[in-house]
Amino acid sequence: MDIPYQAISQETLSNMIEEFVTRDGTDYGECELSLEEKVVQVMSLLKQGKAAIQYDESMEICEIVLLT
Repeated sequence: MDIPYQAISQETLSNMIEEFVTRDGTDYGECELSLEEKVVQVMSLLKQGKAAIQYDESMEICEIVLLT
């Protein structure tokens, strides 16, 4: 189930984005970005509809996923 990022408190959304960008295996290309730059980038992807927040009822977890 998709959850609109606007429906999540700013603090919770910030925590989710920070967890996402610090996750092992997240690739940002050849250049290294700061945590703040990565957070801004993911927030932009959410606003553009290129990423989404999904809730998995069976596992009872919410996570950010990149859309293709």
